[in-house]
Amino acid sequence: MDQLSALEDQSIYIFREAFNKIDKLAMLWSIGKDSNVMLWLARKAFFGHVPFPVVHVDTSYKIPEMITFRDRMAREWGLEMVLGQNRAALDDGMGPQRGRITCCTALKTDGLKAVLAEQGYTAVIAGIRRDEDGTRAKERVFSPRGLNAEWDFRDQPPEFWDQFKTTFPPGTSLRVHPILHWTELDVWKYIRRENIPVVDLYFAKNGKRYRSLGCAPCTAPTESTATTVDEIITELERTRTSERSGRAQDKVSEDAFERLRAGGYM
Repeated sequence: MDQLSALEDQSIYIFREAFNKIDKLAMLWSIGKDSNVMLWLARKAFFGHVPFPVVHVDTSYKIPEMITFRDRMAREWGLEMVLGQNRAALDDGMGPQRGRITCCTALKTDGLKAVLAEQGYTAVIAGIRRDEDGTRAKERVFSPRGLNAEWDFRDQPPEFWDQFKTTFPPGTSLRVHPILHWTELDVWKYIRRENIPVVDLYFAKNGKRYRSLGCAPCTAPTESTATTVDEIITELERTRTSERSGRAQDKVSEDAFERLRAGGYM
């Protein structure tokens, strides 16, 4: 079995384990490449459809092309989409001018917590990968959260030989990470193999392209001439630039991203 097929099989196994063991399950959809690969894997795991809602936390600051892509794919793939938003914070003028971490906490973390509580989800599937950031390398596939969605990276269950702990005390919420073991290069090679649609912001225009997508004020493109998936793969095989080098919130302080995730960030 080739590497991509092995990755795919493991991810499908994780999807089916989560769906079998968890009562009320949803999946986070950021509209990025990882989220779209997850949707594709979910459709493979469940014979062409996604049997749980997809949750998009709308900060109102997303790049317009992302929202256009989201709405089109939701229609084409017949997704049950749930939109979450911290409307109170937005009405109060919340934005990046109040500080990157403050804004992310209010619009993403608190917005996510609100929609999870409102919908009563006991677990959410998220498209994070260990290679993306050192903080995410501490994660587990089935990752328990506290009563208010806090993540204690010092207290996580061991996971050996694909033996996952899926039962936890009442009140525990879970994050499930089906592509935790993938790399950025794996994702793009799988997109090429499966011909998975992605937002065209990933392809270079005027010498720049996005490697990681987020809110428009806090996400910058990187220098690139890659206009096709093949060219992106070639570029990634040579680059030493961090995938999240264009994400402003990561640069606030050395532990900024870890503090965000500990508080319940995606």
